[in-house]
Amino acid sequence: MGSETAADMPAPDPKHAVRATRSAGRKMRSLLLDGASRLFKERGLSGTSISDIAAAADAFPSQITYYFRTKEALFVEAACRDMLYLARATEQAALEAHTPRAYTHALAETVTATDTVAFFAEALTLTRRRQDLAPLVERTIERLHSEGARAYAGQVERHGWRTLRAPEESSRRFWAVAIGVIVEGFAMGRAADEMCRELLRALGEQATATSQHEAARLRLVRDSTTSPSSDEETST
Repeated sequence: MGSETAADMPAPDPKHAVRATRSAGRKMRSLLLDGASRLFKERGLSGTSISDIAAAADAFPSQITYYFRTKEALFVEAACRDMLYLARATEQAALEAHTPRAYTHALAETVTATDTVAFFAEALTLTRRRQDLAPLVERTIERLHSEGARAYAGQVERHGWRTLRAPEESSRRFWAVAIGVIVEGFAMGRAADEMCRELLRALGEQATATSQHEAARLRLVRDSTTSPSSDEETST
């Protein structure tokens, strides 16, 4: 066989090249967000430079401005992403709960174990001065509420709990109380377990579970009202 020349080689697929470029871009954005999140949590917005973030991600400073425009925009996006990751971890931790009390405790313990909520609260404050960044925060909050409501509704249905509030209301209330308690806790220098206890106290009961005795009694009542008695069966 003769050697192939450049003219003999098939032309590269333009769609493949676009996909490869997009994949590389997503990977770089993710690396920048990872590095920025760690540095912002350690040093704050003013204590972290674009050069620091670029070095942490093995990137160039120009790549930060290319993908995020400004350091403030990167700060907000990193905080929002971390908050959604925390929400997912919180839902996963609560999946093993079999009682409403255990469910609420799993939620509270998970959200108070990190500084993610405090990081997100800083992003909320930043958007007061940068209204162009507010839409990202708004979308993040709506996702917190909608996904929290979905997860809670699933647990209620799975275990047959009697929820004291609609799932949407419960989710909004949880995140509003959690953000308030955690921001106050960080300001006061409280430990995670102290914030967890305060959050549980502020939330109170979310739902009630039907006891095994009551469930058995309800089944007996239901069976007696749907099945004919022995006298009715023999009288025909």
